[in-house]
Amino acid sequence: MSGGYVLGHSEQELKRLAEQARVIDPITRRIFEQAGIGRGMRVLDVGSGVGDVAFLIADLVGREGEVVGFDRVGKALEVARRRAAERGFANVSFREGDPAEAPVGALFDAVAGRYILMFQPDPAVMLRGVARHARPGGVVAFHEIDWEGARSSPPAPTFDAACRWIADVVARSGAATRMGIRLHAAFLAAGLPAPAMRLEAQIEGAVASRELVGLTSSLAISLLPEMMRLGVVTEAEMDPSTLQERMAAEIVSGGGAVTGRSEIGAWARTASS
Repeated sequence: MSGGYVLGHSEQELKRLAEQARVIDPITRRIFEQAGIGRGMRVLDVGSGVGDVAFLIADLVGREGEVVGFDRVGKALEVARRRAAERGFANVSFREGDPAEAPVGALFDAVAGRYILMFQPDPAVMLRGVARHARPGGVVAFHEIDWEGARSSPPAPTFDAACRWIADVVARSGAATRMGIRLHAAFLAAGLPAPAMRLEAQIEGAVASRELVGLTSSLAISLLPEMMRLGVVTEAEMDPSTLQERMAAEIVSGGGAVTGRSEIGAWARTASS
């Protein structure tokens, strides 16, 4: 959604986003459900990318509802439109542009987004801009992350290093690696009521599913060119071909567990007229 989006939109990155969505969607669903997004609602999806959040919302609102997704990147929206057609989502549409500035027509019952505000130069300005598209008493709900929550016990050095590398390069790009915890302040600065909030995190142990390890390693590898450009890490230091295997081996040998970044949701309702 802005110049702070350091990951780009290559085919490999779009595939990584789809895999990330498969794992993270259950968390986002719980946040949006608790926020009050449900059947029959008309929802604006901010920063749709390849459409994963729009499809999740479409499932929440049902066929009697509607989802309109906005993104600035036409290439991502081409993928989103194709996926919507393949899945039979006749009530999901996508528009190219900045929803904080563009006219979008009739007001929405809810405005929502995932991993969007962290890439904005001023999250409160974006929030204020998109919240104007919500009807009086409508829902404004966002899901953001906080990399401070990522950790291991006992220490798994490669996993911990990968999390540091990711947070470092994302921060240097101008994005907010702790946007999740900043949501409360951003809502207030945008003139919205103090939001309700929810925190979840992925956690997995040595002999459990390795989804978290896989997502962390794939994200680090996607960011490697930018990490190298900024001098965060060299290709030899990361050794991308063995990164995931080394992470898993350390967790297994330590008999411990790793926790991913904090997944934080915040939501509020606009003032009723």
